Amino acid sequence: MTTPNKVSIIGGGIQGLCTAYYLNKQGLEVCVFEPKTAETGASYVNAGYLTPSHIIPLAAPGMIRKGLKWMLNSSSPFYVKPRIDKAFIKWSWRFYKSSTLQKVNAAIPVIKEINLLSEQCFKEIKLSGDLGDFQLDHHGLLMLYKTKAAGEAENEVAKKAANLGLQVSYPNQIELNSLQPQLSKDILGGILYDCDSHTTPTEIMPKLKKKLLDSGVKFITEKVCRFELQNNKLTAIVTDKNNYPTEEVVIAAGAWSGQLAKQLNIDLSLEAGKGYRIDVKRETGIKIPAILMEAKVAVTPMKGFTRFAGTMELSGINTNIRKERVNAIVKAAEAYYPSLKITAAEKEAAASGMRPVSPDGLPYIGRSKALKNLCFATGHAMMGWSLGPATGKLVSEIILNKKPSMDLAPFNPDRKF
Repeated sequence: MTTPNKVSIIGGGIQGLCTAYYLNKQGLEVCVFEPKTAETGASYVNAGYLTPSHIIPLAAPGMIRKGLKWMLNSSSPFYVKPRIDKAFIKWSWRFYKSSTLQKVNAAIPVIKEINLLSEQCFKEIKLSGDLGDFQLDHHGLLMLYKTKAAGEAENEVAKKAANLGLQVSYPNQIELNSLQPQLSKDILGGILYDCDSHTTPTEIMPKLKKKLLDSGVKFITEKVCRFELQNNKLTAIVTDKNNYPTEEVVIAAGAWSGQLAKQLNIDLSLEAGKGYRIDVKRETGIKIPAILMEAKVAVTPMKGFTRFAGTMELSGINTNIRKERVNAIVKAAEAYYPSLKITAAEKEAAASGMRPVSPDGLPYIGRSKALKNLCFATGHAMMGWSLGPATGKLVSEIILNKKPSMDLAPFNPDRKF
């Protein structure tokens, strides 16, 4: 296949910008279609983790049972809003079929491999100096638990991670208090994934966009309305204002990717998984990233502030802020860190982002057989930030007809569930 000169990327989040970064470095003409709301999306409000330790996909045994248990509790960590919608029902059935031990075990080494690839890409980007300096701290990720059940469950994950060669340690209470002073005394224990790192998304995203603009990448803030096709190829992107000829298209539009795929008669099964964040821009005493296990709340000491993020809300594509979910994050944070008090103003400034969630928890990376010049880079669920650079690198390799850095079969957009 001939390498295209002009590539159009739909989506200005971490997947789209990283794809533009790698393609631009190879001398291709790149245009990013980015809605004006992109800077309030999931790529800006996530926990900033690089997580090789997150080897278990969302579609795992027991998640359906938990989802049903929490369905009527809008402040639960995993909230599903009941609704009669054909696409949601189809997605739910596929999620159910994917939640088997066999499929999870097959996904674990794949998730590990792409996370390690992405972590290496982050390091290479930092070393290149292309974005200047930015936070990329390797302090690990602490899993804190208050109940025996949560501890036992995470211990099983930790064993799998260690067997895959990932660095895991088990701090005792003295070591735990040294890693993070002033924890609640009712915390039973913690597991430290030494293999993980963290960043500040609101620092990296603007720097990445500036680098692309300075390198000649064009950004178009017009709404993509439809596509023009000829001979099984996309020939132009039509917005609400203009018509843009193209040679290659990458759909990296996050939770909106499924809607764009539907216009092309492609069944890309996605649900929007809303997450929330609260930023505390003052000293909190929090030194190390942690996940508060019972509440599924992520805590990250970022550059200039501490971020508390979490929850998975399947309620369709919307920007509504549910106060009960914000309050659940606050309650968990203050219960694990007793000296912390989150103010009303900090709660009021909470934001949300829409994660694109595939039925099996694996992203869609690669070409669809439906069209010759279309690639997808979406469906990363809660690993979107962590996998951004790897996804961009892989998509660029596809477009440039290079051998991919890893096997792309598990991420096939046309895979069956």
